[in-house]
Amino acid sequence: MASASFVKLNASSSPWIGQRSFNQRPGFSSRSSVARVSVIRAGSYSEELVKTAKTIASPGRGILAIDESNATCGKRLASIGLDNTEANRQAYRQLLLTTPGLGQYISGSILFEETLYQSTTDGKKMVDCLREQNIVPGIKVDKGLVPLPGSNNESWCQGLDGLASRSAEYYKQGARFAKWRTVVSIPCGPSALAVKEAAWGLARYAAISQDNGLVPIVEPEILLDGDHSIDTTLEVAERVWAEVFYYLAENNVMFEGILLKPSMVTPGADHKEKADPETIAKYTLTMLKRRVPPAVPGIMFLSGGQSEMEATLNLHAMNQSPNPWHVSFSYARALQNSVLKAWQGRPENVEAAQKALLTRAKANSLAQLGKYSAEGESDDAKKGMFVKGYTY
Repeated sequence: MASASFVKLNASSSPWIGQRSFNQRPGFSSRSSVARVSVIRAGSYSEELVKTAKTIASPGRGILAIDESNATCGKRLASIGLDNTEANRQAYRQLLLTTPGLGQYISGSILFEETLYQSTTDGKKMVDCLREQNIVPGIKVDKGLVPLPGSNNESWCQGLDGLASRSAEYYKQGARFAKWRTVVSIPCGPSALAVKEAAWGLARYAAISQDNGLVPIVEPEILLDGDHSIDTTLEVAERVWAEVFYYLAENNVMFEGILLKPSMVTPGADHKEKADPETIAKYTLTMLKRRVPPAVPGIMFLSGGQSEMEATLNLHAMNQSPNPWHVSFSYARALQNSVLKAWQGRPENVEAAQKALLTRAKANSLAQLGKYSAEGESDDAKKGMFVKGYTY
């Protein structure tokens, strides 16, 4: 077992709307002049976790997220007139993962369990298709959102039961990082209960993932739903991430071996005033610099229903000056939308669809490097993809 150790400081986060902070436990005062210090012992996978995280957070590359559930993938296929069958899901994901040259722009790909164990029609494992291009295979490990009793009509993410054994099996199958998505709704409050549950669940998942060799992507998605201002989003995001990092530290998660997948700080989808990329970049980086330790290797943004071009422009704006972490992308719809339209489920369109994927991947690669230009973008790339109450 490695002998290296990492030191962390725990600090109580700020109180929630109208409630005492749930971090203020009996016998502990946030005014204490002495901070509690604990030591995180590096586990048997520590060196590998750090290496994996750095590989994914490599210059000019980001994550292709294709971890939609079978039901959600079915909706994507239905948009081009295809039935939701395993063969059609296989054909689509094979198209994506066998795109020549994809590894130049993509460093990791999040898979649904079906795809992790799937092979191409030629019999090659999907994970091997990724490895050949130096793309790290990842796996969605949560079991979805369910209603949270006692909350303001909010949700919590299930899937901790059996996670350790599942993670060990995913590692054997070739996965090296994991994803757990929970959500926070601003129109619903958010309540202190919902945020505490989200933060605690993410922290337990992260600790279990690291214990089994998987780099955890920490994703408390702050939904676009609502008519709130960008300042409200900033306030909520700061509070959410404060709680998340408090509980990550409480669970002895090694920050050098995680990746974050935050929402960008934007106004609500129904807000009367839209923010330009420079404003979104300013607010988002302000939030991150206030909450995220520089030990974290990478920030891999979700697109959250933005148009393909919006997501790329916003990422580009955030990379106009050096950041303490690798600031990149982990996009699903913002990489796949053009691909589906080009493919239309026809074998003769596979090459055109793969070209569309490379176009979007390259655009976001340039955005990660701060060198993107929107000149020549198609009208389809400018169309928003926000869906109220969107589920995976």
